[in-house]
Amino acid sequence: MQMNNVDLNGLILKNPVTVASGTFGFGREFADFYDLGLLGAISVKGLTLKPREGNPVPRLAETPMGMINSVGLQNPGVEAFIRDEIPFLRKFDTKIIANINGNTLEEYVEMAKILEQEDVDSIEVNISCPNVKSGGMAFGTDPLMASKVTAAVRNVTSKHMIVKLSPNVTDIRTIAKAAEVSGANCLSMINTITGMAFDLKTRRPIIANRIGGLSGPAVKPVGVRMVYEAASVVSIPIIGMGGIMTAEDAFEYMLAGAAAVAVGTGNLVNPMCAPEVLEGLKKYLPMDI
Repeated sequence: MQMNNVDLNGLILKNPVTVASGTFGFGREFADFYDLGLLGAISVKGLTLKPREGNPVPRLAETPMGMINSVGLQNPGVEAFIRDEIPFLRKFDTKIIANINGNTLEEYVEMAKILEQEDVDSIEVNISCPNVKSGGMAFGTDPLMASKVTAAVRNVTSKHMIVKLSPNVTDIRTIAKAAEVSGANCLSMINTITGMAFDLKTRRPIIANRIGGLSGPAVKPVGVRMVYEAASVVSIPIIGMGGIMTAEDAFEYMLAGAAAVAVGTGNLVNPMCAPEVLEGLKKYLPMDI
């Protein structure tokens, strides 16, 4: 393990600290706080084929040691990302990871085809999305479905490909292996865990969508365990995430088998979280920077 020149099976990062999709927007707000070139990579806000407004509000709820969100992939669509955000991100010395989301296999394929021609360093396939043709079951909850979407994207792009795994499964190892054998260069994990919270005064769910994704420090032990399990069955690198707030959290993921880490909810609590994690890791990892 080292601080510089992290090789994610073809994607070379200058250090192992990245930021998780959905927690960093397209980096514009955070660029007011620090040079985004400090980061090894930026995984941008989850993209869909067409613009999406997202779910109704309220869609955020604070919980003990975490938060629940049901934003619903609000984003301007892949074409607006290409036009407006890639030129901005290219001002910084960091890798660009485009996170793609689809409700059908065809949507994933179409987005991958579009991004194949664009200036991004990696495509991150979020398989936590509901497959509307299979009754809403997430692509990432079944090894066969995970394999199909991974293979379909691999078939239309030569880009480095990361597959982002859902933790809402019985055995993460079977999903990780399915993604590996179907063409993933790298895995990222974990995505949020499904959760729910009630307002005791109204006696109704706080989130308008009722159920959302739990993130933050509360999920870290689950994330560390799942990275450890996945690393025991795959040979491709893993980006570990879930509750990383400090360098110590990040190093724990690395001890479990992660080659790199992503700061997620920590960015929302402390906009300087990612560079602070990077600085703190220097006492645990050899470095040339």
